[in-house]
Amino acid sequence: MALPPPPSLLGVFAHPDDESLLAGGVLARSADAGARTSVTTATWAEDSARAGELADALAVLGAGVPRMLGYGDARDPAAAPGRARLLDAPLDEVVARLVARIREFRPDVVITHDAVGQLTGHPDHRRTHQLTLLAVEAAALGHLHPEAGEAWAVGALYAATHPESGVGDLAPLLAGVGKSLLSVPDTYVTTAVDVTPWLDRKWRAILAHRSQVARERPLPGILSRLGEERRRRILGTEHYTRIGLAPCREGAPPTL
Repeated sequence: MALPPPPSLLGVFAHPDDESLLAGGVLARSADAGARTSVTTATWAEDSARAGELADALAVLGAGVPRMLGYGDARDPAAAPGRARLLDAPLDEVVARLVARIREFRPDVVITHDAVGQLTGHPDHRRTHQLTLLAVEAAALGHLHPEAGEAWAVGALYAATHPESGVGDLAPLLAGVGKSLLSVPDTYVTTAVDVTPWLDRKWRAILAHRSQVARERPLPGILSRLGEERRRRILGTEHYTRIGLAPCREGAPPTL
């Protein structure tokens, strides 16, 4: 009897490099299992330098070609000149675009940012978390955004996160460049994934974001200055919180 296909996976993240830092191991694992795997990025324009870096990173991870919504970054006006910032874009507009992407790709699992905004609380991360939750719910309801295609119920939604017990190596590094650190209680973590078998791929994907590696304060640059063992401790486990969804499917929901 043929085995069922592995669950398809869609990542929705705020910026180029978030996918590699937060979920690079899970994305590579999914692709290696033969699952359809893709990433949608909310900010930065398709003709920007970081779009090329994102394409290189996704090629390493096996996550297809970039799908960029092209909104402006809250902290970098060069991201999408002449376009609204993600924070300023009309809520319904962005949700409708994400609904269309979900209905087009039809993922079994969606992963995105957590509610606190990943370590430093970047406002684009928090906004992307909010937008993704709304879009996943709306995608399952055919009377919402009917122009965006046939309704699709995502089977599982996960938020990438950082538990208090897992940020010991990161805390002094972020403090050293003037950044705060936001984590969640360990009890918030529902899934911890050992991604060490895919860690070399994850690190190569992070390095593909060359503009961030070259700078002092972004996390890729911070990690590039570390020894290999310390970097492996930071990147070797990915943590997620499973977010409840309405029971729109029959059978057991998919898992990471």
